[in-house]
Amino acid sequence: MAAVTGIGRLSPGIIGRLRLAAQGLLGPGFQSVPDAVRGMTAMQAQDLQAVLWAVGQRVPGSRAEDVRGALDRAEIVRSWPMRGTLHVLAPEDLKWMLAITSDRLIQGLARRHRELEITAADVDAAAATALQLVSGGAASRAELFQAFERAGQSTAGQRGIHLLGILCQRGLLVQGPLAGNQQLVVAFGDWITESRTVDRSDGIAEWLLRYFRSHGPATERDFAWWAGIPLTETRAALARVSDQLAELEFEGTSYWLAPETAALFDDGVPGQRTVLALPGFDEFLLGYADRSVVLPPEHADKIVPGGNGVFKKTIVAGGGVIGTWAGPPGGRGAGVVPEPFDAVNGLRPAAQKSFGLQAAKYRRFLGA
Repeated sequence: MAAVTGIGRLSPGIIGRLRLAAQGLLGPGFQSVPDAVRGMTAMQAQDLQAVLWAVGQRVPGSRAEDVRGALDRAEIVRSWPMRGTLHVLAPEDLKWMLAITSDRLIQGLARRHRELEITAADVDAAAATALQLVSGGAASRAELFQAFERAGQSTAGQRGIHLLGILCQRGLLVQGPLAGNQQLVVAFGDWITESRTVDRSDGIAEWLLRYFRSHGPATERDFAWWAGIPLTETRAALARVSDQLAELEFEGTSYWLAPETAALFDDGVPGQRTVLALPGFDEFLLGYADRSVVLPPEHADKIVPGGNGVFKKTIVAGGGVIGTWAGPPGGRGAGVVPEPFDAVNGLRPAAQKSFGLQAAKYRRFLGA
């Protein structure tokens, strides 16, 4: 375990800026879209437009079409590897991650599946129907659901999406190329031709190490929640890889991170004046069980109004969330509007100028 200096001056702002550095949001970033996704381990992606920008923020000079192209070429893949939530990740990682998480995910949905009257026989029938439909090609979700209906499998009341989710979690189907803002469904083996096989304990250890390197400083509970791995297995994995990480203590809790990220203490943690316009659902906020380090609890309802599960776009400054922002209707207009938590005083002039540069970057990314 690497020794870390500067612990006495550790603060929420420093933790936030170290996370930005680990995630490629400070410094040179990543060289390509696949590098960014692989380097981040996995990125939350239920909102397609949001994850396009999340990747774009980490790859200087990239455009939305670059991220879309990577999805179309299977250089990155979007599926349900953990927590029953869509993420983008490297294609070679999906199969072994599903081997670790899918049984627990499906068991956790057993009650809902009973309510939807989904039996093992139904899943087998849906699998046969789906694989016949997409053999050598692709199908839209609507086409897949129509095929389910013809085979006697109702898709009403979320039954269709649950059938699709089970087939994806079992490694039979995966989301493939884009058709507009929807992804077509393809056979897993046709779309992902190279998959790694990793033992469960080795896989969890690798997953945890990669998480702390890409998301640290973070806690063992952050990882256990993020990956959906039981805390006992998380702690066993941490014992195996802790010698490859650095440890910080803040308010009595251990935070783990890459040694090179921790080394920024000695050089002076960068980013104190950096302003970023991040998308909703970005890993900077969503990648942790405890978000209070970077988001003051009294402002949490401004990010997720009414607790509806829809995360607004965030303004980050100095390593913490200081407000939200709204993009233009349709995504290509000129109106990118900051909404700071301090509505009375607004953004300071320097921050307002920096946000303007971020808005221009966002418009360029969209091709405006």
